[in-house]
Amino acid sequence: MKYIVDSSLPEEFINHQEVLDTIEEGKKKAQDKEYLQDLLKKAKSLKGLNHREAYTLLMNNDEEITEAIYKLAGEIGRKIYGNRVVLFAPLYLSNYCVNGCIYCPYHGENKTIDRKILSMDEIREEVIALQDMGHKRLVLESGEHEKMTPIDYYLDAIKTVYSVHHKKGDTRRVNINIAATSVENFRKLREAEIGTYILFQETYFKEGYEKLHRYGPKADYEYHTTAMDRAMEAGIDDVGIGALFGLENYQYDFIGLLMHAEHLEARFGVGPHTISVPRVRPADHVDPEDFDNSLSDETFLKIIALIRLSAPYTGIIMSTREDLATRTKALSVGVSQISGGSLTSVGGYAEQQKKGNTSQFDTVDRRTLDDVVNWLLDLGKIPSFCTACYSSGRTGDRFMSLAKTGEISNICHPNALMTLKEYLLDYASVDTVEKGNIVIARELDYIKNPKAREYAENSIEKIIAGERDFSL
Repeated sequence: MKYIVDSSLPEEFINHQEVLDTIEEGKKKAQDKEYLQDLLKKAKSLKGLNHREAYTLLMNNDEEITEAIYKLAGEIGRKIYGNRVVLFAPLYLSNYCVNGCIYCPYHGENKTIDRKILSMDEIREEVIALQDMGHKRLVLESGEHEKMTPIDYYLDAIKTVYSVHHKKGDTRRVNINIAATSVENFRKLREAEIGTYILFQETYFKEGYEKLHRYGPKADYEYHTTAMDRAMEAGIDDVGIGALFGLENYQYDFIGLLMHAEHLEARFGVGPHTISVPRVRPADHVDPEDFDNSLSDETFLKIIALIRLSAPYTGIIMSTREDLATRTKALSVGVSQISGGSLTSVGGYAEQQKKGNTSQFDTVDRRTLDDVVNWLLDLGKIPSFCTACYSSGRTGDRFMSLAKTGEISNICHPNALMTLKEYLLDYASVDTVEKGNIVIARELDYIKNPKAREYAENSIEKIIAGERDFSL
């Protein structure tokens, strides 16, 4: 088969021979320093890099070029997103699963994990616990089990999450990370007002994918790989992709991830809203040592930086799978969204004192949300709980057009400060309040648009007076 970027067939838009040709060409061109410098100049124009260009930069061993990649990634991130970092938390609904994915403890043959599915009342308890931390943006997660968790269960769960308003808390954006499904079901999710539909490919190497997924619906490589196409056909214009680095050759999955992003842009006119970069972590029945494709921290950070250069307008997500040091470095080279205070167990937020083995993977960064907010402030970042683009309809191509013209900064910067002020008043520790107020005072001066600055200042005064949920 030929490589056809806008094809509906995964073996054409993630074409195996194209990946092999990219690897062969990239390793040769990676020795040409002048060519590498030309690629960096192209990336600096914010026009992005294609998968062949990005892979060539990944393969370079020149320290000067590598440092230039990191520096440019940071500059691009700041130019588009400023110094804002969006915060979210996962909410695990169920770990019942019929698939045989050997890297996940939810697989059907695991008899040691405690199986659990949340009732609507239990979901409310989880949401209350998350709102009491200060979270406004949640990602619903679940294993795949059509009988235990049919589409109607997710629709009820979404409705339940949005219905909870505890004290001054509310959930303003519900993203969802569940199994690939039909166009009809994706339409139902869109009508339920989800934010972003997220699904990780795990690996783009078809042969490896089929070995890792021994049975179950997820074993169908083609159906899984075309999930985003069906979601976009159903009208969901914010989708999030990702690869689970460490399962297969990282070079192949890096190329495949960028090819997937290029495919969505070519076929639907909108690239992925987010790209996630998880790595294999220890879990019940899962030992990362069983996989011989681990990658070094240095290579991992270079991958993140090159995703930023290749897809400059896309949010890059890093979870609590990574430790403090890695997350700190990743923020400097392109990561724009992180989880905080996260738990990967079913019912974990409301039942932290109860025993039970329901987690999907071990978290490494186990700090509280307030600890994470405090740390971000120390780094000179603006912790953002903003969901205004979703509520205002700035999704899909509308968001991308604003980002590409630079107009998004006039919206995101004020909104980040307003949501930070809400957090400081309602949830933060004394130390975090002090640091946050200093940051807000400083950052108000950096809002370029006079009207946006005036609106932000007036809204912050109203927030202090007790009003909530202001946005541009």
